[in-house]
Amino acid sequence: MTFADELAARSHDRLTAIIDAGRSSTGTADAKALLQVALVNEISVSELAASWVGSTAELDVKLAFARQAGDEAGHFQLVAERLRALGFDVDGFVPPAANPLFQFLATLETTVERIAAGLFTLESIAYGVNENFIAYCRAHGDDETVRIYETIIQPEEREHQAIGRALVDKYATTPEGRSRATATVERVLEIAHTSRAAAATRLGVTCFPGC
Repeated sequence: MTFADELAARSHDRLTAIIDAGRSSTGTADAKALLQVALVNEISVSELAASWVGSTAELDVKLAFARQAGDEAGHFQLVAERLRALGFDVDGFVPPAANPLFQFLATLETTVERIAAGLFTLESIAYGVNENFIAYCRAHGDDETVRIYETIIQPEEREHQAIGRALVDKYATTPEGRSRATATVERVLEIAHTSRAAAATRLGVTCFPGC
């Protein structure tokens, strides 16, 4: 078993709790409101990954963050186009201030912590909650949003996860590195759980997209 496997097993219960919270699709919300959540998340991850590119020494990790930043920017454009089709004024959209999760992510300085947080954990959360969102959209007849997520966004999120797992195994090789990675994953999951619970209360629905 690789360290990435161990890390995934260790974080399984917390990750599952976050995903399961939205699986019941409790409550209802306008599609535009939920897609605006996606819009915020996509630009937030894109900006975060881009901010790490210049301060990451390892070339393969630098390129992984650059790819993540570009892909998430592409997801932002896809969601923005869908919102325009639904009548939302994307040009007037102003992203809110960073939430507690992204405030924490912005403080990470080591390569191992950034990989563990941004590629390994954040993308795992996103993939899981997006699967719930796809089911929600399908149940409400939003076939176009389903198509965008199933054919473009989710395959790229899965690729980000795979890259994160490979890089965790490559760079978290010392006891200190593995300890940092583990602590970071646990902290990201803890904050994400709290942040998504608060968002669910605000939106009136438990099922909404990630990044």
